[in-house]
Amino acid sequence: MTTTHAAGIGSVRPNADWAYDRAPMIIYWELTNACGLACRHCRATAMPEPAAGELTTEQAIAVLDDILGFSADGEPLPHLVMTGGDPLKRTDLAELVAAATSRGIGVSLAPAVTPLLTKEKIFWMKEIGIQAISLSLDASNAEYHDGIRMVPGTFDATLTALDHAAEAGLPVQVNTLVTETTATDLPAVYEVLSQHTLMQWSLFFLISIGRGSELVELSPGDAEHWLLWAARTNREAPFRVKTTEAMHYRRLITTPMLRAGKSRAEIEAGPMSRGFGIRDGNGIVFISNLGDVCPSGFLPIEIGNVKDTSLVTLYRDTELMRSLREPSSFTGRCGVCEFNTWCGGSRARAYAWTGDPLETDPLCPYQPAAGHSS
Repeated sequence: MTTTHAAGIGSVRPNADWAYDRAPMIIYWELTNACGLACRHCRATAMPEPAAGELTTEQAIAVLDDILGFSADGEPLPHLVMTGGDPLKRTDLAELVAAATSRGIGVSLAPAVTPLLTKEKIFWMKEIGIQAISLSLDASNAEYHDGIRMVPGTFDATLTALDHAAEAGLPVQVNTLVTETTATDLPAVYEVLSQHTLMQWSLFFLISIGRGSELVELSPGDAEHWLLWAARTNREAPFRVKTTEAMHYRRLITTPMLRAGKSRAEIEAGPMSRGFGIRDGNGIVFISNLGDVCPSGFLPIEIGNVKDTSLVTLYRDTELMRSLREPSSFTGRCGVCEFNTWCGGSRARAYAWTGDPLETDPLCPYQPAAGHSS
């Protein structure tokens, strides 16, 4: 499973351009759950062959037409990240990419690193209009990475694909899983990536769903340590460093600015704010291979299906989606936190741990100034 959260896999516009109650910035579309890998943390619990009932080509193109409805009131069109499973398993992938781009919908791709991902296929992606791709590198060496991906040779193939993408001029985001056992390897992964060309490195802090429930998340204290490390690394890295499902990274990178005397308005007007507020259901929405719609791939609460309801209606008007966009409706510490409009916490992790997507993100140790709710 290669799904990640990123806008255009990296190309995030400032919040001022977007009203997230009207349109998502990113639509993650799981075109298929078929995949040649069997990753230990797979959200999709991917299988070798497609599941029965996956959206047909005609149904998928109807969804693309529906997406145009997000711009009816002048909002920007969302960016589409085609993921899986492995989207290269869809025989109609080129047709779907062409249909999206002809409608003005930008497309990024999250392919699995399997024998399907050849040099020729990477150059083909560039030719058909794919704007960026994501690749996953979960360790600094083959033993650990291939142990997570469950297929020998995946580590070397990933670095080869990364170099082929650079040769093709195709921007890449590299995703790295962060768990209790992998976190200490992050500096070594950074050293490996520093020898290659990429646009962005995203640290994905494990959510215990799908096969990922078999792995162990970091403690809040350890997560804070590695988020601070990521912030320091970002200042010197030859590529951007961001996080996935660790929204309190935004608190950590802005707190020194506030202490130095910058106002909240000044921070919100700067480039630092371009990721503020983006979280499960707020700027993000997910479509499964069967057409089921969820706030994100990591928050698997189905709010409807695109086969019978407009994605625009589901995103804008569903009660859960409205709640996820209103931080004041959150309970516990996240509801009273002075950073909740910038951060908002991982709604997916709150759900995975408590069964309530509006609860406190258990990975964040911060005690808000407004109170000490648990």
